[in-house]
Amino acid sequence: MKANFLASPPLVVAYAIAGSMNVDITTEPLGTGSNGQPVYLKDIWPTNHEIAEIVRTHVTPEMFKRRYSDVFKGDENWQAIAIEGGETYGWNSSSTYVQNPPYFEDMDMTPKPVTDINGARVLALFLDSITTDHISPAGSFKPSTPAGQYLQEHQVAPRDFNSYGARRGNHEVMMRGTFANIRIKNQMLPGVEGGFTKGPDGSQMPIYDAAMAYQGQGTPLVIFAGKEYGTGSSRDWAAKGTNLLGVKAVIAQSFERIHRSNLVGMGVIPLQFKDGESWQTLGLDGTETIDIVGVEGLAPRAIVPVKITRADGTSFIIETRCRIDTANELDYYKNGGILHYVLRSLVAA
Repeated sequence: MKANFLASPPLVVAYAIAGSMNVDITTEPLGTGSNGQPVYLKDIWPTNHEIAEIVRTHVTPEMFKRRYSDVFKGDENWQAIAIEGGETYGWNSSSTYVQNPPYFEDMDMTPKPVTDINGARVLALFLDSITTDHISPAGSFKPSTPAGQYLQEHQVAPRDFNSYGARRGNHEVMMRGTFANIRIKNQMLPGVEGGFTKGPDGSQMPIYDAAMAYQGQGTPLVIFAGKEYGTGSSRDWAAKGTNLLGVKAVIAQSFERIHRSNLVGMGVIPLQFKDGESWQTLGLDGTETIDIVGVEGLAPRAIVPVKITRADGTSFIIETRCRIDTANELDYYKNGGILHYVLRSLVAA
């Protein structure tokens, strides 16, 4: 029978007596008794009193003690797992599922002053309604992707890749998956789908590879987008991955509420175009150099000038609205993100 049923033990017994699942046991007899009379479900179904009496007689405290006293001991396979004791977690450098993220590297108790963002390059130009799944997909990926290549370099066969969502404890995988949705469209490369952009040399390459090349040059990055940037589920890796790629600001026509907050929490400035303005109306193509000034004196919802220099050397300044909306969010940003803010607060306490 190509079907599965979930039933209580008495009901299983009743159907076993009937000998078929094609019997309406609520109206048809299960069989015939020794007296030659039909026997119905109501005749054999235990009463609540009978059930309570059996439980009282047979379910004892000793039964639970015997069954669960060593529940955390585990079987021989569990006991054979090698562990190391200590006050902090012992990171396994060979794990492809869990790695120590770099958020707190070179962190001091006193945050470094925030500074203007100078000489940034454009990582992507996006249209409206870029979702968190576009930014940080949770599904499977191919061997040819940066994430797939990373896992193969660490002796993981494609059949064992699993998914981005399953490997969200490994920033190396998740960084490579950021903006890697196969349906995302970076308008710097018209007609191209997937996580691609132009690298420092102007050639087409995966967004991750381009971001790492820019990081190697010490070049900050910005993203331009349209309306409703970051819609969808409040996926934390959409902001984490953006940060780890070296993106310092996202300039969009509007933001989804939670993703805007998550960007601030990861030290990325969300800036909003003035009404009626967009990267399209400005005629941007992604070859521009971006300077964001006034960051040192940043205030919630302040006007932030952005200088845009085209490839031919001409430049102009636009005014954007800082979407760091509250004083608390500004504290998070000045600390390098909410993780740093919380850790410094805990240590100080």
